[in-house]
Amino acid sequence: MSAPTRRAVLAGAIVAALVPYRAAARGLDRIAAEGVVRIAVYRDFAPWSWKGADGAVTGIDVDLGHAIAKALGVRAQIVDFMADEDVGDDLRNMVWRGSLVGGQTCDIMMHVPVDRQLARANDRAVIGAPYYREGFLMACGVETDCEVAPPAFKGKRLVAELDSVPDFYFSGSFGGVLRSDTRHVMSGAAAVDAVKAGEADVVLATRAQIEHGLSAGALRVKTRKGPLPALPSAGWDVGLAVKDDSRDLADKLDQIVAGLRADGTIAATLARYGVTPREPLAG
Repeated sequence: MSAPTRRAVLAGAIVAALVPYRAAARGLDRIAAEGVVRIAVYRDFAPWSWKGADGAVTGIDVDLGHAIAKALGVRAQIVDFMADEDVGDDLRNMVWRGSLVGGQTCDIMMHVPVDRQLARANDRAVIGAPYYREGFLMACGVETDCEVAPPAFKGKRLVAELDSVPDFYFSGSFGGVLRSDTRHVMSGAAAVDAVKAGEADVVLATRAQIEHGLSAGALRVKTRKGPLPALPSAGWDVGLAVKDDSRDLADKLDQIVAGLRADGTIAATLARYGVTPREPLAG
């Protein structure tokens, strides 16, 4: 997710001055009394959260959201939302203030990078309860040598999600030599599908997106074994966020997620979607 433009920053500053601060978040007592916890998940973000053929939102984060709700003794109300300019915008829209079009905030937001710099820049949200270690992975059609130095992919059909780290890597690294060979699609899952369908030779996406995409069988696709030079991210932990005045909920979520990691629930949920469990580095 790219950084916001200067225009977006200025607009956000003006809006922040005009829109009143939202009421206090629901604490554990109110969630228990009302019997429901609102959980925000990203839209069109397979394998974590997306709408299935029946129109219902499904995915790893949805299943984990229901497991968290069960541990809280309430039911989960899953709210899927479209990603904004960056994660800070998503936290503002879904956790601590609400969107400008009147969207209601949620008690919990799934799939938030557990990152110290992000947390400092977004102090109206509490980020923690890590449950997965994400990273990037490359996959190639069987006719393509996936282990070569990336500039050697010149002339190959490359595909990546628009305005993502893989897009910037293909289009901007190595002097931009691969820019003209890179096709953009709207999601990492669509990028993986393009290689599976023989419409592209090389894809770079998150490890979970590639593992999930290949889990149903893709005999003519292989993954890169070696490291990717100049890749700007070595990986990141994924966790949850709540509003800054929901400290009791944040503490409870740390306990619940630790328990779901310990009893194998998270590993089993990931495995159902073809994703290899990876323990986060953060406690």
